[in-house]
Amino acid sequence: MTWIILGVIALVVIFVIVSYNGLVKNRMQTKEAWSQIDVQLKRRNDLLPNLIETVKGYAKYEGSTLKKVAELRNQVAAATSPAEAMKASDALTRQVSGIFAVAESYPDLKASANFVKLQEELTNTENKISYSRQLYNSVVSNYNVKLETFPSNIIAGMFGFKAADFLQTPEEEKSVPKVDFSGLGD
Repeated sequence: MTWIILGVIALVVIFVIVSYNGLVKNRMQTKEAWSQIDVQLKRRNDLLPNLIETVKGYAKYEGSTLKKVAELRNQVAAATSPAEAMKASDALTRQVSGIFAVAESYPDLKASANFVKLQEELTNTENKISYSRQLYNSVVSNYNVKLETFPSNIIAGMFGFKAADFLQTPEEEKSVPKVDFSGLGD
């Protein structure tokens, strides 16, 4: 009889250890996925001063746009949470897109090899950030499902595991842009 009791206790201990280790692994994957986003945010922040200097030389009247990019770049770097970093990052992405739109008004800037190279690198980095966000949300989903499903939810509660937050898309990016082609056929 004591062997049966010891066997059941051993199985419970093994179950707790395996479940705990699985939760730790999922939590670490979430942190790793965030670090991939962080790497790309830092890369973009490293590219932006070069872009600003290049644009300054051509577009002397776009100082407020360039100043806003610098401010947002600092906000991304100073963020203390993934949600805060992504909020600032999304605003920064919109501002950088604005710089590229402004470049259309400056033919010499558009023709600058340095500007074109920076534009390509920033576009590539934005694509990597987008992919990394998708990966992060997928990993967070797996982790949160594990936290909420039986029996690992019991172990998660015992050891204080908390759900991770998804990275949300800003409302302005969810709306369909209005496109007006009415003047094209005239």
